[in-house]
Amino acid sequence: MIHKYLRKMWLALSRDRRVAFAREKAIVRVEKPTRPDRARALGYRAKQGFVIVRARIRKGTRKREKPSGGRKPLRAGLTKIKNRKSLQRIVEERVQRKFPNLEVLNSYYVAESGKYKWYEVILVDPHHPVIKSDPKINWICRQKGRVFRGLTSAGKKGRGLR
Repeated sequence: MIHKYLRKMWLALSRDRRVAFAREKAIVRVEKPTRPDRARALGYRAKQGFVIVRARIRKGTRKREKPSGGRKPLRAGLTKIKNRKSLQRIVEERVQRKFPNLEVLNSYYVAESGKYKWYEVILVDPHHPVIKSDPKINWICRQKGRVFRGLTSAGKKGRGLR
């Protein structure tokens, strides 16, 4: 019941937060999830060993550098180059590279502006004793690089498994 009100409150606050998010770096570790209802639904628990990271990614299609030399713009191959992976999946991979000792559990949408999208990524420390002793999450201790193998929720969706 309380999560329904949290969701409504979050939507109202998101407009003000976008300005603050835009001033931050591209990948920032945060104390608490911006959307606790969504984070908990995706496996986050407020205990040691869980880390939340907010990441920013540029919206839209890929930007390719313009080749030097004379050719028609049509033949230059600059436009209509689509990503094969979703922006959410790319964010998860960037966060994993920034925090190689942690494992990506899941991620969720936070906000967007005209230029950027923000996602929060749930990371788990597989070497933490609290995580190792918890039977609900200790399966992640036996996995390595799951985000690069497309085993997160966004990865499975991109591979056509959902």
